[in-house]
Amino acid sequence: MVDTLSPALARRVALAAQGFGRPPANTASTRQFGLLLKRLGLLQIDSVNVYERSHYQPVFARLGHYDKALLDKLTYGKTVTEFWAHEASFLPIETLPLMAWRKGDYRDYYAAHPDSWGASNPETLAWLLAELAEKGPMRASEIEHESNRRQGPWWGWSDMKRGLETLFRQGDVVSAGRVRFERVYGLPEQVLPEAVLNTEVPRTDAVRQLMSISARAHGVGTASDLADYFRLKTVDALPAIAALEEDGELLPVTVPGWKKKAWLHRDARLPRRLETAALLSPFDPVVWERERALRMFDFHYRIEIYTPQPKRVYGYYVLPVLIDDRIPARLDLKSDRQNGVLRVQAAWAEPGLVADDVPRIAQLVREAAAWQGLPGEIVVAGPGTLAPALAAELRRA
Repeated sequence: MVDTLSPALARRVALAAQGFGRPPANTASTRQFGLLLKRLGLLQIDSVNVYERSHYQPVFARLGHYDKALLDKLTYGKTVTEFWAHEASFLPIETLPLMAWRKGDYRDYYAAHPDSWGASNPETLAWLLAELAEKGPMRASEIEHESNRRQGPWWGWSDMKRGLETLFRQGDVVSAGRVRFERVYGLPEQVLPEAVLNTEVPRTDAVRQLMSISARAHGVGTASDLADYFRLKTVDALPAIAALEEDGELLPVTVPGWKKKAWLHRDARLPRRLETAALLSPFDPVVWERERALRMFDFHYRIEIYTPQPKRVYGYYVLPVLIDDRIPARLDLKSDRQNGVLRVQAAWAEPGLVADDVPRIAQLVREAAAWQGLPGEIVVAGPGTLAPALAAELRRA
């Protein structure tokens, strides 16, 4: 019976639960992708593509070089779906019934706010449902009656897109895959298998199952860690933790230096050592909860994509660098596809960096360039405390 974990062991437990510490596959397959998605529970989706879209990188970090078309075949297929899980996420299709209560919450919100778009545009919503019923699953661009004008500070949606997203959140439409990253929308009965359509899970049971998935993916975590994975409220998460603890699935543990109570999943591995090296997407589960990243790795991380350039500290698309059970560096990467070059816009050392880390980081950058299909010389062009050493190591190689 484990009742105390050292901070170092807690890090190794968490990383092992996330699929790190295993030899990368020589050739990743859709089966391995499916197993990894089941282990992680979800892959967060984001449209930023300056280096690579967010859901591809966590798979590369854990499985090594793979063909993205194979992952597309899985995520745009019939065994994986999308919903607002952590944020917009790919998740196994069998998880979708566990989100029914969240769809109901969205519906209740619109009903309680008459001025909201969802409540004030019933004609548009009804028309969209009729179009899909008549013509089958379609992309927003296929049914928009107006130009795709961009509005607002970051992006803007036409009424068609806003209506489809409202219906998607409420569960009146579901994802029917994607075409060139654009989501295809369909009615549930057009897309989902009967086993999913006919499964009803009460809110309490659904939250408990989601917390179980989260706990397995964390290995060890606090209540707020476990709840954040699926963006669950504390009022729902704490009873689920109590139930899982009573069943013996969650074991209460103490981690020195952690100010909050923690739980260990009963099936978590407790590695004596863990050897790995990976570039982490800004939306990787290892670092997406900023307080946890600071507590576990002493790594202060903020995404600066939406920060005006003059106010950025580390760069636009900054990837934390994982070496064994440490995060000793961060890199701002850009895939210059037109010129076939991977650009290191900035490279920063963290206090835990040691000299032996630099060759391993350089190798990670070379592997990333190869995976991205960028045959040109890797260009370290930006600032950062690690930039000179990284550029020198890449030249040596």
